[in-house]
Amino acid sequence: MIKSSHFIIGTTLTLLLLSGCARKSSEQSNSLQIKGSDTMVNLGQAWAEAYMKQNPGTSIAVTGGGSGTGISAMVNNTCDIAEVSREMKESEIALVESKGFTPKKIIVALDGLAVVVNPANKISELTIDQLADVFTGKIKNWKELDGRDAKIVLLSREVNSGTHVYFKEHVLRHGNAEGKEEFAPEALLLSSSQAIADEVSQNLDAIGYYGMGYITTKEKALKIAKEKNAPAISPTMDNVISGAYPISRPLLMYSKGEPKGLVKSFIDYVLSPAGQEIVKKLDFVPVQK
Repeated sequence: MIKSSHFIIGTTLTLLLLSGCARKSSEQSNSLQIKGSDTMVNLGQAWAEAYMKQNPGTSIAVTGGGSGTGISAMVNNTCDIAEVSREMKESEIALVESKGFTPKKIIVALDGLAVVVNPANKISELTIDQLADVFTGKIKNWKELDGRDAKIVLLSREVNSGTHVYFKEHVLRHGNAEGKEEFAPEALLLSSSQAIADEVSQNLDAIGYYGMGYITTKEKALKIAKEKNAPAISPTMDNVISGAYPISRPLLMYSKGEPKGLVKSFIDYVLSPAGQEIVKKLDFVPVQK
């Protein structure tokens, strides 16, 4: 009977530890679950690998799915850190607080959203107004932008993506909190930044957007001007730091209250010179202190 009881207790504890619905406090555990932004997933994985190499015995799992997925995981207590490429909404903060804790925001890197086309597309620069007209469907043909006579193929991240939300609020709605502009119904909603990069690289008429860390020679990043007659600026590290590039944003981590234990140790590493060097290696912009 004693052996049987030990088996039942041991099995129960194992199931609780494996269950995503009952995360053990990171103050008492040597494992972390990090979920959220697809823009940040490669960055998060690189940080995790470097941290685990320095701290043997620590286990850190990083998964994407979008900023909204990370926030939902935090609400449901299935992650320790949410990676988010936009600010949490007031309604989301209230939902998290209803679970008994206040989300703590930490800026861990900066990013410029690149607008990309196929390298064979002769268009090289656009204004914010032109981008808004393209992605809302007011401009439908490349010839309206002095390009070739062909229908524009719109590529967007899906609605759960922080990148999608940021682009809508800051480009389509020009930062107007009361704006109602939406992506054109014909826009193709893709599940990841890499999916957009892949489509642009093989579709002459496609246009999309993603974090500038995804730019390769297979796509052409457009120069963007804030307005007509203003200089068109490339999405580079220096231009994001200076604020010259008009589509820039912070990349965030949210913890459940003030970081403690392994969460604090990991975030401290992310913000350390070694962690910020990883930011640069992946073509994002380090936090300037």
